Amino acid sequence: MNRTSAARITGAVLLATGVVTALSVPAFGAPAAPVAPTGSDTESYPAELLQAVQRDLGLNADQARVRLASDQKASETAEQAKASLGDAFGGSWIDQASGRLTVAVTRSGLSVSGADTKVVQNSLTQLNGTKSVLDLMTAPASVTSWRVDEKSNAVVVEVNKNTRDAAADQWIATAKSISGAVQVAEVAESPTTLYDLRGGDAVYMGGGRCSLGFSVTGGFVIAGHCGRAGTATQGFNRVAQGTFQASTFPGNDYAWVKTNANWTPRPWVNRYGGANVIVKGSTEAAVGAQICRSGSTTGWHCGSVQAKNQTVNYPQGTVRGLTRTNVCAEPGDSGGSWVAGSGFGQAQGVTSGGSGNCSSGGTTYFQPVNPILSRYGLTLTRG
Repeated sequence: MNRTSAARITGAVLLATGVVTALSVPAFGAPAAPVAPTGSDTESYPAELLQAVQRDLGLNADQARVRLASDQKASETAEQAKASLGDAFGGSWIDQASGRLTVAVTRSGLSVSGADTKVVQNSLTQLNGTKSVLDLMTAPASVTSWRVDEKSNAVVVEVNKNTRDAAADQWIATAKSISGAVQVAEVAESPTTLYDLRGGDAVYMGGGRCSLGFSVTGGFVIAGHCGRAGTATQGFNRVAQGTFQASTFPGNDYAWVKTNANWTPRPWVNRYGGANVIVKGSTEAAVGAQICRSGSTTGWHCGSVQAKNQTVNYPQGTVRGLTRTNVCAEPGDSGGSWVAGSGFGQAQGVTSGGSGNCSSGGTTYFQPVNPILSRYGLTLTRG
């Protein structure tokens, strides 16, 4: 990187920092124990759904009910804190062992009802500002991703340890010179788009296959790498289904398909082996929350949210704003549905890509659904 480019990036950092501190960001405080489920919570969890959660998360049925109810409450608390703490908000996360919510704050003496607090150096807006500057930099192939890690109060850059080279080291050095919040983590694999992935029922495009994301008025949303505007689709039964109306990839990874009169949008997610999940809304789950996805290759799998607003450097190009999870996925699951919250009724996003598989485990990223709905002016089909 030449001096002019470095100066431009440094200037952007200063500008981002100045703007960020002026923005209003929320935060949390006091201890929060897992919330016991109510009768209605229990009724909303079919036996097959609880079995899948127990299998993937190592919980029994009662623990799963308690944890799901607690995650929903914690996510709501996190959103409220985010809207109230302003530039004192440093992020939030749910502890996997205890289920307690922690809110990071940049000033001592602050507390949040229903959460623990931790004093940190960087506000979330400052971390996002640093990451937005890294988004302006072109990364070499061995730099696989970068994200805001709220729990460590850092911007974490991931690099493939097997292909790390001088270009990667130079990029990392520049990133660290921008902010002391930048940390580096080595990974064994590079993420790739799961082009043939699904999220829910299968969707076929010529010789390829993906998964349906969520129904919207007039059609459905799906991953952008599954097809371009004008691409025709067939449904799980190979019957003519619709056409991609708009698609963005890389940069983002989202698209929507307008279906013909033979198809009716329903507020359902295929749980593969159990009753359909009914989509009730799209409240975003907090970091640490339990989450499940549906895909036609590997079916229904669960895990937890690890980070938000992660930039992933795929071979096809960089994609920003993804959510990172420890849920497995395989080719054919792309575009598939991610759900969380009470009864898993809150739509979260569509499968983008990842690394690993469902035999040995892996990391999978999804494109949040709310930005897709907003970008294309779509209305989520709800039950």
